[in-house]
Amino acid sequence: MEREGGLFFRGLQNRSHGKIKLRKRKSTLYVSPQERTGSCRDLLGENIYLVLFTIALRICNCFLVQTSFVPDEYWQSLEVAHHMVFNYGYLTWEWTERLRGYTYPLIFASIYKILHLLGKDSVQLLFFCQLCSWFTWYCCTRTLTNTMETVLTIIALFYYPLEGSKSMNSVKYSSLVALAVIIRPTAVIPWIPLLFRHFWQEQKKLDLILHKFLPVGFVTLSLSLIIDRIFFGQWTLVQYNFLKFNVLQNLGSFYGSHPWHWYFSQGFPAVLGTHLPFFIHGCFLTPKRYRIFLVTVLWTLLVYSMLSHKEFRFIYPVLPFCMVFCGYSLNSLKTWKKAALSFLFLSNTLLALYTGLVHQRGTLDVMTNIQELCYNNPNISKASVFMMMPCHSTPYYSHVHYPLPMRFLQCPPDLTGKSDYLVEADIFYLNPLKWLYREFHNDSTLPTHLIIFNVLEKEISPFLISHNYERTAVFFHTHFPEHWTGNHIYVYERKLKGKLNQR
Repeated sequence: MEREGGLFFRGLQNRSHGKIKLRKRKSTLYVSPQERTGSCRDLLGENIYLVLFTIALRICNCFLVQTSFVPDEYWQSLEVAHHMVFNYGYLTWEWTERLRGYTYPLIFASIYKILHLLGKDSVQLLFFCQLCSWFTWYCCTRTLTNTMETVLTIIALFYYPLEGSKSMNSVKYSSLVALAVIIRPTAVIPWIPLLFRHFWQEQKKLDLILHKFLPVGFVTLSLSLIIDRIFFGQWTLVQYNFLKFNVLQNLGSFYGSHPWHWYFSQGFPAVLGTHLPFFIHGCFLTPKRYRIFLVTVLWTLLVYSMLSHKEFRFIYPVLPFCMVFCGYSLNSLKTWKKAALSFLFLSNTLLALYTGLVHQRGTLDVMTNIQELCYNNPNISKASVFMMMPCHSTPYYSHVHYPLPMRFLQCPPDLTGKSDYLVEADIFYLNPLKWLYREFHNDSTLPTHLIIFNVLEKEISPFLISHNYERTAVFFHTHFPEHWTGNHIYVYERKLKGKLNQR
């Protein structure tokens, strides 16, 4: 438009033999309403109301996700950050083995520190710091590295040099990709076909490598090395350790394994949910320039299928790619468009609300109970908690924010190669009652509070009765209990005999 305008004005000047002079008016009387809101539109884009609605929706999203998903959302981010700032908290074996880096927890640690300096580090505000699709709704507000990987991927795609894109910037998109890889090394997997495509189509290939990719890689890797040097006390390349453990040695299978086809037969369909038929339909309609996204999705699923340990969240970063195809599918519909939109909205809303408000909420509710115990109990100095649950079932000090003595059943993987290796949690569940009598043969070592799933109650009831434990709280957890994970969580408190007789 600027070029056409210039030609137009030059034409006027030629016709008037240079006598016409154009003057810029600065008065707001000559500014159109569109121009007046230009600065706001530049900031938020053309669809300003859509952006504002999205922000409002995600704020609601934060408050309507009150359930737990996987342990890593606490133990690999908030718990580490809490330890960094307040000097108490639990660091799992992954930190002693330097498989994880401090770059991601540093984000939360910085917020914690600011709140602490302001004197606003109440537990409610600390929780507020982590608030910030059915699966997107369920996952996007969680403090998982997979969530940050997905967010960075979405922003990087905005700057990716795709045909027809108006926001191409090799340095910006490669910087975001590099940051994602620093936070979670497997983030490079979906970007491999995209990076190769960019390199193949780039005319100045050497310039792309030497002046863009290499400087970006050097800066981000150096930053990661420095941060981890400060907190580990020695130079550590956590990205290599992470890939060595999970990919080269495949020790992640210690936490469970699935058949090779799991992502195609279960994982991917579950993550897409009711979007799946629209995704398949859209694959046949999407323009040629978007086929690289389909290649990216298939490539990522294939690579992750080679690893024994599989989880839904691992493929969360490919979900934004899939929505491109779903959009083309819906756009192509004529007669059934409103019905399809209604179906997607209702089905995903029900799933999102159930998984966000009901499914697996007990492990968070019970930590609120423990938090209240810390702040409302006059005998808190004598209190202690033992969580007799599958390993890392609950959050820890990041949700209690009080140096209360707590313990849980340990489950670090075997890094020595023993064939008969059993973790503490495995030994406990072989014979819970025998383990308890052996572990607490002295009454002075008994914890004041026990937290268990209801399925364990019958198994250990003789121990509870003989040591004067009384159930004081019950929390619903899930409608779909599995093995030692029950549908309710019980809190037991040890009472003195005199107090029991008074009841």
